[in-house]
This record gives sequence, structure tokens and C-alpha cells, in this order.
Amino acid sequence: MVKNVYYKQNGGHLSKDPPKQLSALAKECWRKVVPFLESTGKVQRIDSSLVELYCSQYGIYRKAYESVKKDGIQTKTFKPLQDMTGKVIGKYFTGYKKNPALATMKDSINMMSSIGSELGLSPKSRAELLKLVKSQNKKSVTDGMREFFGGSHEEN
Repeated sequence: MVKNVYYKQNGGHLSKDPPKQLSALAKECWRKVVPFLESTGKVQRIDSSLVELYCSQYGIYRKAYESVKKDGIQTKTFKPLQDMTGKVIGKYFTGYKKNPALATMKDSINMMSSIGSELGLSPKSRAELLKLVKSQNKKSVTDGMREFFGGSHEEN
């Protein structure tokens, strides 16, 4: 029995079941996103690693968000106050420190935005894909080839 190459497995469609290595939150995202992506007909099985990256970033974003909810966006920082023998006798306020989870959230949001755009997961990217499909449907193959190769060329 010959096994199909990867991109042809599952009829070329994304798996409905999320990859085992994904976190619970990322698997939840997979189960929500894949049916939509399959309904568009714009993604194929070969795109599953891109979908996996998107869902992984969603899981990371959610964990970072939980940290921000629990610990706040910033924390107070203090330095010890010592007497002349070196014994700590108190502490003094030095300012605020941003929760590092905010940077993690920002990075995840940026990655999700970028990957989501490639997958057609934003209203803007869906509109751009729709325009592209409409313009391709209006052109003949000859017109499309002519445009691809840089304009019109007359035969000699």
C-alpha cells in the first residue's frame, strides 16, 4: 500500500483534529478556525503548519493575558534599605515595572495578525482575496500571462 504524500492526505484538506502537540487553548483555536478556513476553499493541507503557528500564538496570547489579569499590567518595585551593619531595616519604593507578559501578548498579537492575514482571517485580508478572485475571473488566461510577464508584447 502506497501512502499519499503529505499534502494529498485527507483529500488535501486540513485535519479536523488539532495536532497533539498543541496546548489546550491552541487546540480550542484549531477547532474554531479550521472549519472556517475549510469553508473558504482557500487553504489546503500543506497550509496546516501555518494554521498550527496561528493557533500556537493564540494559546501563548491567552496565557500571557491570564498573567496580566492575575498580576496586573505593572508591579511596584522596591529596594532594600540597610543600616550601616548591612542589616535590612526596610525597603523603599523605586517605581513600577511593566509585566513582561505584556511584551509576550504584543508579540503574539503581531504574529497572529501576520499569519491570520495570510490565511484570510481578517476582514481586510478577506476583502483583498475577494478582489483578487474577482479580477482574476474577469481576465483571460492570455491577459493574465501578458500582465505577469510585464505588459503587452507583439509577436514578431
